Amino acid sequence: MQALRIALAQINPTVGDLEGNAALIVSWARRAVEESAQIVLFPEMALTGYPVEDLALTPAFADAGRDAVRRLADALDRAGCGDIVTVVGYLDRDLAGARNSAAVLFRGEVLSHYDKVALPTYRVFDEARYFALGSRLSITSIGDHRVGVVICEDIWQPGGPVPAYSAAGVDVLLCLNASPFERGKDHIRRSVVERRAAEAGAVVAYVNLVGGQDELVFDGGSLVVARDGRLLGRARQFSEDLLCVDVDLPDHPRPDRDDVPGWTVDRNTVSDIVVRGWDRRDEIVADSKPDEEQVWAALVTGLRDYMHKNGFRSVVLGLSGGIDSAVVAAIAVDSLGSDAVHGISMPSRYSSDHSRSDAAELARRTGLHFRTQSVEPMVEVFVRTLGLHGLAEENIQARCRGMTLMAVSNETGHLVLATGNKSELAVGYSTIYGDAIGGYAPIKDVPKSLVRDLARWRNKAATERGEVPPVPESSIDKAPSAELRPGQLDTDSLPDYDELDAILYRYVDCDQGLHDIVAAGYDRDTVADILQRVDAAEYKRRQYPIGTKVTSRAFGRDRRMPVTNAFRSHEERM
Repeated sequence: MQALRIALAQINPTVGDLEGNAALIVSWARRAVEESAQIVLFPEMALTGYPVEDLALTPAFADAGRDAVRRLADALDRAGCGDIVTVVGYLDRDLAGARNSAAVLFRGEVLSHYDKVALPTYRVFDEARYFALGSRLSITSIGDHRVGVVICEDIWQPGGPVPAYSAAGVDVLLCLNASPFERGKDHIRRSVVERRAAEAGAVVAYVNLVGGQDELVFDGGSLVVARDGRLLGRARQFSEDLLCVDVDLPDHPRPDRDDVPGWTVDRNTVSDIVVRGWDRRDEIVADSKPDEEQVWAALVTGLRDYMHKNGFRSVVLGLSGGIDSAVVAAIAVDSLGSDAVHGISMPSRYSSDHSRSDAAELARRTGLHFRTQSVEPMVEVFVRTLGLHGLAEENIQARCRGMTLMAVSNETGHLVLATGNKSELAVGYSTIYGDAIGGYAPIKDVPKSLVRDLARWRNKAATERGEVPPVPESSIDKAPSAELRPGQLDTDSLPDYDELDAILYRYVDCDQGLHDIVAAGYDRDTVADILQRVDAAEYKRRQYPIGTKVTSRAFGRDRRMPVTNAFRSHEERM
């Protein structure tokens, strides 16, 4: 028996753009036909985009998703792709409600469909709010190959449809995914797929979404794993790609069974599929990117897609001469090109000469548009008129900078980028209506210590390519300072950022309390102070722009704490 050629099409759809996404699917299906594939597999909810959030609760949108998949089947047939089995994720709706579904399309018809069974309700996911549970297995026989369908979380949880498919008898399990990026997740995914391949006794073809959607980034990295765990193919990360893999039948296939307790088995047969000019393909295994490169690619993808999918063409940001604004500027240039990036140096009387020169040097290195606009005259008016002193005088400088950027945005249409990092956001080290203004915050989920590592990695990568490193070395090496009063340093009120980030990781990402963090070797008073700051700053974070998620626990939809909260995590309890 000839091997089955499966094409995994990891594409970048846009939420709500049903027509545009359908056209994208047809174009990639054509490519799969040209590669002589018998099956082309698209990601979870590729037709509607993911996540659709409360759009799923809108009957008109859910109905539109159901209708769109029927039109897609016809469009594929008219485009010459009718003889390839197409499996695509979409939003369905029936009397039970909306469903996260996959359709099996062939020759202009919806041959079968599968509804997601495991609906995640942790971290960024809230699918039980939106979708009804599935209870049917979808098995399509293509020649002698029996192919089953699952969706994302269905393979992350033990039990469920995977052992059911094993009992029913399948040779290949197609898994449609919209799995967001976070550091280290690609290794976890592969381990999960390997375990499920062994559990099912079947090849697992895992196709993942790629691209940005608000604060989420999907990194692709689609892969195919053999029954014994061997990697048969892997697609590139952070770019659209078509991965074609040839899959052989097992030596001893399991018999068909339809009496699987708790499940309805839906079987269909495609026996006369067209095979064109077929020769076995070499295995394609794309390299997995190093950690800093993955994070940088996620940040670039997140900003680029937020801009393009929402119709923005250019950005503006404040350039302080520090590492945060320098890294955000470099990300923006990599995302959009230097001509679309506008930087403004906004010195006050406390701004150092090196901060001004570092901002200008960053602009020279990256080629972005640059100008200087002093905020001192504005600050003087506010201070004199309102009689401001101390912290109020410090904050009015940040707010004058925020007003300047927003005025430029209103005048030119540039999207304002906030330049704060996760460490600052965690402890409330930002000024509402000042440095916290903006439409997008690229490094919102990047701890300060990682910002430094990213700057060094990006400069090293530029040097290796024979390019000018974008971030001035002095911006990386200087002691962090907001420069809102004479001689101010971040360490005047915060511990060293390496220590701060370690404490924040335990508290924010791992939900450890005061006792556990102190037991790990950290000073009790320091930990109590940091935890109190994190809890008190929730109201600030609610008003901060969205930004790309790269860690295991991002502020926002990933970590949802009440603003009004009398629980004191920094206090001892009996």
